[in-house]
Amino acid sequence: MGRYVEAKCRLCRRAGMKLFLKGNRCATEKCSFAKRPTPPGVHGARRNAKPTYYALQLREKQKVKRMYGMLERQFKRFFVIANRTKGATGRTLIQLLERRLDNVIFRSLFAVSRNQARQFVNHGLVFVDGKRVNIPSYIVKESQAIEVKATEKQKQIIKENIEASIKERSVPTWLKVEKDSLGVNVIRLPEKEDLIISVDEQLIVELYSK
Repeated sequence: MGRYVEAKCRLCRRAGMKLFLKGNRCATEKCSFAKRPTPPGVHGARRNAKPTYYALQLREKQKVKRMYGMLERQFKRFFVIANRTKGATGRTLIQLLERRLDNVIFRSLFAVSRNQARQFVNHGLVFVDGKRVNIPSYIVKESQAIEVKATEKQKQIIKENIEASIKERSVPTWLKVEKDSLGVNVIRLPEKEDLIISVDEQLIVELYSK
């Protein structure tokens, strides 16, 4: 499976905002975006031309895609599913992205980044309704129970992640987290208001609908 291997801080600079791709480091003075918020490239600081509407649509899609750590083919598949589902396409797309298993682990504060959460899932530490699931893109459902089963050393890392992350972000209200048992319950479906970063999903819908 392909993956992005270049500097993650360049993605934040291109998006023009922090995407928190490097975990808690993004909230410290070491954050590269805080030092250089201009677009990457030799002429990044000079780019002040007003973007076209197509550019705004493309940048919004790229921002969301990179925020969730997805490549184009997988992201478009999520859009196709959302477009075929009854209801508003943009709202459904946001719900699908938030309900990814790796994102649930990240939003539960068990991991400092979605990349680390993806590793936890890939390594078989995550169970859904008692069954091991090692697919990061698995879509959780309402009322499902998620549990992280790990060694004592791994549990210590997760607890340290919780202590470090709770200073910068909180658990969304659509999840109920049991920190001691490392369990998570999905009590409702997520909404746009639950996102950490503001997203204009309508721009993405318009881009793919052309």
